[in-house]
Amino acid sequence: MKKIEQKSTALGIELGSTRIKAVLAGPDGSVLVSGAHDWENHFEGGYWTYPLTEVWEGIQDAYRHLAEEYQKTYGEPLTTVGALGVSAMMHGYLPFDRDGHQLAAFRTWRNTTTQTAAEALTQRFHFNIPQRWSVAHLYQAILNGESHVRNIDFLTTLAGYVHWQLTGEKVLGIGDASGIFPIDSAACDYDAAMMASFDELLAGAGMPYRLQDLLPRVLCAGQDAGSLTETGAHLLDPTGTLSPGVPVCPPEGDAGTGMAATNTVAVRTGNVSAGTSIFAMVVLEKMLKNVYPEIDLVTTPDGAPVAMVHCNNCTSDLNAWVNLFGQVAALCGAKMPASQLFPLLFNASLEGAPDCGDVVPVNYYSGEGVTHFDAGHPLLLRTAGSDFSLPNLMR
Repeated sequence: MKKIEQKSTALGIELGSTRIKAVLAGPDGSVLVSGAHDWENHFEGGYWTYPLTEVWEGIQDAYRHLAEEYQKTYGEPLTTVGALGVSAMMHGYLPFDRDGHQLAAFRTWRNTTTQTAAEALTQRFHFNIPQRWSVAHLYQAILNGESHVRNIDFLTTLAGYVHWQLTGEKVLGIGDASGIFPIDSAACDYDAAMMASFDELLAGAGMPYRLQDLLPRVLCAGQDAGSLTETGAHLLDPTGTLSPGVPVCPPEGDAGTGMAATNTVAVRTGNVSAGTSIFAMVVLEKMLKNVYPEIDLVTTPDGAPVAMVHCNNCTSDLNAWVNLFGQVAALCGAKMPASQLFPLLFNASLEGAPDCGDVVPVNYYSGEGVTHFDAGHPLLLRTAGSDFSLPNLMR
């Protein structure tokens, strides 16, 4: 049985919208073992959210599957790794007080409840601030008069929160930070002029802090982001098998992860990420001259400016249809796993007409900021003359 030098490996943890993944890679980047945990957001109190208890249940379950697979494959327990990194869906609102207590339910990127704040900040900064950005959530909470805002001591993203718990460090990779507040790429930090402008709003609202006092410190790729503490190691692996002391890279968002995975971090390269949401990204030669509400400005993990067009809705409605057909198959005695069902139905789309037979899905499972819809109601539209077939529906 082949032995692995554990300190030559790297462990990546990714918290996506529907699945938490743990992947252990070798020194050549090949996947050695992996584990996963399915989860789903909740709509509670008017917000799309995930309880933080489910964050840790999911991370621990994904890591447990990975560790068990490692033991089975290599005949020894996984006691250490050479490096660790956390990635998660960007943006949203995770505020904590000075004692580390969560002040409000996690408001994810999927929420479209900050239009007033986003529009006001866009006009004030002359820089597009989308509804899902953390600063829009913060300002909207202030405008709403929410009582918890005076007690905020730390505001971060999901990846930033997990990294904080694992290492004790309140830091964030620049790509993820660019979904909190506008970035000055040259300084590898938040834009100082815009931050001063926002501080004027905070002072006017009687807030007892400046924005820089709340936000995580910005780091670029390759900078020291701390190491796994004893508490963090136990959070990740409650069995106590995993040792502390592992160096941890700056936590990043799913946009930066996608750029790195597709090797599109250089100027004039781009990629499209399709999942629960969908977005296209292009690395810019220079900053945009004008403000376009459809284009968000984020960064690569090393701070280069990136133009992003983001839509909240992509696969959720499609998944619902696939699950429905899976129920039909099970009713007919042909129950099959998702790994078979999805390719079967997706390949059927290749037989569909170019115009989909005049079958039109409106996949707005949630609100869609780019088209100014505050809430989602999935629809399937067709006329009496539409060719309503499985290939056309799937296409």
